[in-house]
Amino acid sequence: MTRTVMAVLLALGASVLPASAAPGEDTIGSFDAARALFYNGQYAEAAAMSRTLTNDDERLAVYELRTSALLFQLRRAIGEPADKAKALKACGACPELLKAFNDEFRAGQSAAKEILSEHPKDATALFFLGKLDLNYVWLVLGTLGKRTGWNEYWEARHSLDSSLALEPDYLRARTARAWIDYIVDTRMPWGTEWILGGGNRKKALAVMRAASEDTDDFYDNAEALFGLWDMQVREKNKTGALESARRLAALFPNNPEVTRFVAAGGK
Repeated sequence: MTRTVMAVLLALGASVLPASAAPGEDTIGSFDAARALFYNGQYAEAAAMSRTLTNDDERLAVYELRTSALLFQLRRAIGEPADKAKALKACGACPELLKAFNDEFRAGQSAAKEILSEHPKDATALFFLGKLDLNYVWLVLGTLGKRTGWNEYWEARHSLDSSLALEPDYLRARTARAWIDYIVDTRMPWGTEWILGGGNRKKALAVMRAASEDTDDFYDNAEALFGLWDMQVREKNKTGALESARRLAALFPNNPEVTRFVAAGGK
């Protein structure tokens, strides 16, 4: 694998996922309650609650949420050190979290592929396969700094493309795919984007902005709005980032990252 390919894969690992609302009393023990815990930054609690959910119709969503929660637990435990390998060795909680993540990732990946073996045009299963793969890429390349994840990257890209070919308005698939377009276009050296299938920064920003204004699903909209905020920060678009952060703060006043960003005036 070329050095430029690895640079982009490592960049994919730096993508930020959301953290937001608190669960209401009427949703305790539900999938939405677990999502609310995750978006509120209570990752261990979100992972624990997700393990209590047994609705087979939601199993792929539960695997994706659980791997996301475990991913963020690991990020929080390791931090952002210059020497990630050293930080990982010093992290007492990390071996158990890594094992849990890998177990959940493989189980979710297998569950999605089992569905697709019988229903290859299941847009939902295609999305979750791609999103689980991206969670793996974010973990190994971003959090752990390991130069692996090439197969998962391509599987994610192809799965998300297939999902969107079947359902062009699939909001979460559009959001996840926009991240790939954005990172490939902004982190690949000019003229070499083709190595990872190409990217499109302007399209990614437009897709994320449109998705952030969609109101069909509260949490799907939140994911897109957090994605837009992250992209605007990367773009050094202080005005846009502060506007998005204020929208998020109105929705999720308990989110510490959003609160700090708004309080600091977008710094």
